[in-house]
Amino acid sequence: MIKSPIVKLVIQVRLLPTPEQAAALTDTLHQVNIAASQVAAVAFEEFGLSCRELPLRTLCYGDLKAGGLGAQAAQHVIKRVVDAYTTLRGNIRNGHLGGPASRRRRKAESKPVVFRLDAAHTFDDRCLSWQLDAGTVSLWTVAGRCKNLRFACSPDQAKMLAAHRKGESDLLHRDGKWLLIATCDVSEPQVCEPADWVGVDRGIVNLATTSDGDNHQGRRLSRYRRWQARKRVELQATRTRSAARLLRKQARREARHARHINHKIAKQVVAVAARTGRGIALEELSGIRARATVPRDQRARLSSWPFHQLGAFIAYKARRHGVPYIEVDPAYTSQRCPRCGHTARNNRPSRDHFECRRCGLAGPADVVAGVNVRDRARSAWVFVNMPQPAPT
Repeated sequence: MIKSPIVKLVIQVRLLPTPEQAAALTDTLHQVNIAASQVAAVAFEEFGLSCRELPLRTLCYGDLKAGGLGAQAAQHVIKRVVDAYTTLRGNIRNGHLGGPASRRRRKAESKPVVFRLDAAHTFDDRCLSWQLDAGTVSLWTVAGRCKNLRFACSPDQAKMLAAHRKGESDLLHRDGKWLLIATCDVSEPQVCEPADWVGVDRGIVNLATTSDGDNHQGRRLSRYRRWQARKRVELQATRTRSAARLLRKQARREARHARHINHKIAKQVVAVAARTGRGIALEELSGIRARATVPRDQRARLSSWPFHQLGAFIAYKARRHGVPYIEVDPAYTSQRCPRCGHTARNNRPSRDHFECRRCGLAGPADVVAGVNVRDRARSAWVFVNMPQPAPT
């Protein structure tokens, strides 16, 4: 029997602990993260960056148990350390920390991983149970089992948790709030054969423009970022600890704002495609920041352009609704005439306007780009689904 593909969704609920429960949760996070830093130091001394779970468990499990951690908590601490070094090796291998002579890379390779005191910790079903009808959870702490810990979530989130929650959950303390982040495995519906395609052109001024002419502007996001940048300059000039805390809080707020806008755009695009029986086509923009050159005063704007996040949101929402999704070559989509095929830079005399020098077709440049993305998706889908010749 062939299993249907799975979409992993994250549900975040807010915990509402009493003062006694909050103290127990704080002590638990602090102790498990102190223990994780100690295990990371042992792993670095014994194995360098190439630690493995079984040898590390042999070295550290007994000490963690003797230090007051439960069996499952000790296992999760060891696994978190191994995962942290695996991530570090991957970042080094992929060049995310620079070359061998990079100061950032040499610093990362020269010392063990250290965990923040309030870093998230993992709980599985042996040390965390949900009572969804009562709106409470029960979880292990260093002070004993913490029962009847209330949580708050929306009715849709509660329904999702009841039907699809599976695997581990993470306890997190952020900005004075206690959060529990659960993973839900949702089966993907079968992808339908598209009647046509919705081409989506992503940009900085207009975050997304579809081939139907729907335009999702980014002016409010740009204005919000400029306002946050002015506040950031003021806080950086203060150079105090409280200013540093406010800067971190502000960065998270700005990221949440951009994420919310991208969610809204992705939801609207997928809803239109699902309602009309069409697929969604986007430009493949990997590496565009390295290829694009902009004036100095626009570099911050380019670096904060959330195109990848928008594409990821559209992709997973399309999978959830059974909408076909494809990425196509972005070359010259804003300079090519979709009617006659003439491609030239002067077809786009300004950022907002397109006018073909051969046939005279004119219109908004981003809509024309979306139409070209749609046309390329038609050809690409036919090629992908073309039956392959039998081997001789």
